[in-house]
This record gives sequence, C-alpha cells and structure tokens, in this order.
Amino acid sequence: MAKAKSVRRPRLPEITLPGTRPWSGPELEAEGDYDGLLLQDADLTGQEGRGAHFLDCLLRRCVLDEARLKRVRLADTVLEDIRGVGTDLSEGRLRDVEITDARLGGVQLSGAELNRVLIRGGKIDWLNLRQSRLTDVTFFGCVLIEPDFGGARLERVSFDDCELKGVELSNATLRDVDLRGVAGLEVARGVDRLSGAVITPSQLLDLAPLFAAHLGVRVEP
Repeated sequence: MAKAKSVRRPRLPEITLPGTRPWSGPELEAEGDYDGLLLQDADLTGQEGRGAHFLDCLLRRCVLDEARLKRVRLADTVLEDIRGVGTDLSEGRLRDVEITDARLGGVQLSGAELNRVLIRGGKIDWLNLRQSRLTDVTFFGCVLIEPDFGGARLERVSFDDCELKGVELSNATLRDVDLRGVAGLEVARGVDRLSGAVITPSQLLDLAPLFAAHLGVRVEP
C-alpha cells in the first residue's frame, strides 16, 4: 500500500458561475450548445442530448431518467439535487464540475473523462465507470452502491466520509487514491488492484480475508 504521506490530494473544481439565464426548453438538442443557462425543475426524461456542450450552467432539481447524453461535455457547471435512472453519460467529458445531493441509479459513465470533479452528498447506485479516466476527483459524503471501476484509471481520487459497497476494481489502475474516509469498505472484485491506494489499519483487517483468498492462503484456527 502507498504510504499515507505520499498521497496527493485531488484538486477541487474551480467554478465561478456568471449570472445564468433561464433555459427556454422544453427539449434538449443533440450537439446543442448551452452557455450560461439555468435549468431548474426541468423534466429531461428520455431526451436526446448526445454530444451536447454545457458551459457555465446550473442544473437544479432536474430529472434525467433515461436521458441520452452520450459524449456530453460539461465544463464549469454545477448539478444540484438531480434525479435519474438509466442516464447515459458514456464517453462524456466533465471538467470543473460539481454534483451535489444527487439521487442516481444505473448511470452510464463508461469511457468518460472526469477532471477536477466534486461529487458531494447523495446516493448513486450501480455507477458504471468502466474504462473511464478520473483525475482530481473528490467523492465527499456520498453513498456508492456497487460502483464499477473495471479497467478505469484513477489518479488523485479521494473518498471522504463515504460509503463504498461492492466496488468493482478488476483491471483498474490506481494512483494516489485515498480510501481512508470510507466507512465499511467492500471490494467485490479486484482487491489485487489496490496498489496505489492508501487505506487504514482497520480497513486492512476487514480486507484481510480477500487478500488471503487472492494469495491462496488458508486461514484456520
């Protein structure tokens, strides 16, 4: 395990929203450009926004059920209290983005790039981040149920005051990943990929049976 003193903290997003103007809606457009807009209480269920670009936007209390936002670009943007099941953000690009108090399930972020992203509060079930690249990403005070980081690259990523249940790490690459703030760390697969992470002594004890099984060690009284 990496020594705690060597773990570099992620950089937080730098967001300064200008005065936003209300979005006229009601439908998103594929490849659409959205600059300096406020999307508030908008129901975007099932809408097609593939390749859309959001810059200096605030999305507040929006519903994103089955929204098709593949290859979306979010920059200098805040998402507050969003809801969604089956939202497709695969191959998206998120830079300087803050997501607060989200309630999401089955979100697709496979093949995405996240740079200087803060995910604060809320609960996300079955988050798919396979083959994604996360750099300077902070998870703070949130609950992640069965997140999938299979094949992903995580660099300067921290989990502070979080719950991480059934995490998938197969073929993932970790560098400067801080897991010490996770309560009840549960690794479903890929315990051997924890090289490059830092954990607490108590977490090590909790993970000991997985390490032993991976090494083929029998533990008997």
